[in-house]
Amino acid sequence: MTNVVIIYNESLLLVKGEPQDMLAERGVISCAQAIAAALPRADTIRTVPIHSDVELALTPYPPAEWVVFNLGEGLEGRLFEEARIAWALEAMGYRFTGSKGDAVARSIHKARAKEHLAQAGIPTPPWRVIRDPKEGVGELSFPVIVKPVAEDASLGIGLDAVVHDSTALRSRVDHILKCYRQAALAEEFIVGREFNVSVWGDPPEVLPLAEIDFSSFSDPFERIVSFAAKWQTESFEYNHTPVLCPAPLNSRQSHRISELALAAWETIGCRGYARVDMRMDEQGTPFVIEVNCNPDLSPEAGFFRAAQAAGYDYAAMVRKIVHLS
Repeated sequence: MTNVVIIYNESLLLVKGEPQDMLAERGVISCAQAIAAALPRADTIRTVPIHSDVELALTPYPPAEWVVFNLGEGLEGRLFEEARIAWALEAMGYRFTGSKGDAVARSIHKARAKEHLAQAGIPTPPWRVIRDPKEGVGELSFPVIVKPVAEDASLGIGLDAVVHDSTALRSRVDHILKCYRQAALAEEFIVGREFNVSVWGDPPEVLPLAEIDFSSFSDPFERIVSFAAKWQTESFEYNHTPVLCPAPLNSRQSHRISELALAAWETIGCRGYARVDMRMDEQGTPFVIEVNCNPDLSPEAGFFRAAQAAGYDYAAMVRKIVHLS
């Protein structure tokens, strides 16, 4: 029998961002409920929301007796709270699911992550951090996709994130600076296909590759996984971005994508489970876009889709992730 405490953030408001971003916050709560329902009945399971500090939330659950299923992403959308929670769990002596704090911090800061990837020889699109709307793209070539530099879950990414000129760039950067209170990452946009690569285990194992089907979008610059595509269930983007898993790839392409995913996992320092997002250009060259140390584990999310393609049901996936803690 195992004692498992599932922690997750429960925010009543956000200190930055757009009102719609609360959908992502609520998604974490639904995920915690699904995981609790999937764990064995013989185990003792507690779901514990974080309302202020993870240290206070876990006071009744001594680390010698409890394993933490870590879904904590921080309260009210504060920057780098996800890493702080993992660091706190380490310091308190808990066994916990997912990556440690250093890896989480590296992955969340998109520019720092890309620096690590580039230094390791892993292809990633050219980028630039922009801190003032008056700055240009420097040596980058338009079009570029503009994102908040330290968010995940597609926060701040809409169809207007891909910009083609300096005027649109200034507008998008200004929005990110004011709304998300952080610098913007401008990255050369890769026209082509997009893949999600789920990885888990020790040693790490690549699960069946998944491709986002953008065939409903005639404009190649609208073929992105926007916030709407992830979270807004009534939107066109959500209902017209199905996922193909296993992805239709030849053996050479599959091998190269899997090879890059494992290299990115090692470079960032992932542990337990993670997802590596890639784009493949029209010449067939894959580029690592992001590494997500704690991807969504909901029953409808991509990680479970890949695990299911590998023969796992939801309960088996959840049990394995606990075992990897």
